[in-house]
Amino acid sequence: MLVTMSAALLLGLLIWFLLRIRYLRWVEFLLCSVFGFLVATTAAAPAIRAALEGVGGFLGQLHF
Repeated sequence: MLVTMSAALLLGLLIWFLLRIRYLRWVEFLLCSVFGFLVATTAAAPAIRAALEGVGGFLGQLHF
């Protein structure tokens, strides 16, 4: 859950930044939002969540 919230926050900040510099228009933002909402309701959602948790676990084990 923590990885999902972190990923959502980072993606939200990226979208805000792209909207701010006018690289991403509102229509594209709405399309991306609807696509994300539809993907979250499909059978692919658990696999995507597991992949995000795996990447988060991997990044958590890295030591610099």
